[in-house]
Amino acid sequence: MSDLVRWDPFDRLASWPNPFRRMLEAGFPRSPWFDLGGDLALDMYETDKDVVVQIALPGLKPEDVEISVVGDILTIKGEIKAEEDVEERNYIRRERCYGSFSRSITLPGHLDTENAEAEFDNGVLKLTVPKSEDVKPKAIKVKTK
Repeated sequence: MSDLVRWDPFDRLASWPNPFRRMLEAGFPRSPWFDLGGDLALDMYETDKDVVVQIALPGLKPEDVEISVVGDILTIKGEIKAEEDVEERNYIRRERCYGSFSRSITLPGHLDTENAEAEFDNGVLKLTVPKSEDVKPKAIKVKTK
C-alpha cells in the first residue's frame, strides 16, 4: 500500500531562481494608498436622499484633488508630493507612496450631479451627490372608503 502525500503548490518554487523565489516568499510590497487591484480604496453608500463617496487622502489639501463627473462616471485625481528635505540615501525605510493617482467609478443612475458637494475633513474627502426627485422614496397614504 502506498502512502498519501499532501500536495503543496509551492514545492515547485525550489526549482525557480533564488531572487525570484525570495520575492514570492517575502510577499510583494503593498502601498497603503492602493488595494490589491491597484485602485485607490473608497467607500460608497446611499441614504434616502443621497449617494455618499468617502476616500481617505491624508496629507493632501483640497486644492490638490480634482473631482469630475462625466455621465455616470466619477473620477477623483490628485498628486502626493514627496518631501524634498530628506535625501534618498538617508532613508532607512520608505513605505509611503508618492506620485499621481486616479480612480474612476460608475455611480448609480438617477443622481443630481449638478448639486453634488465635496468637503475635506481630517484628510477624508466626502462627496455627497443628491438623488433625483424621481428615485427618492415617497410615502403613499392609504385612504379608506
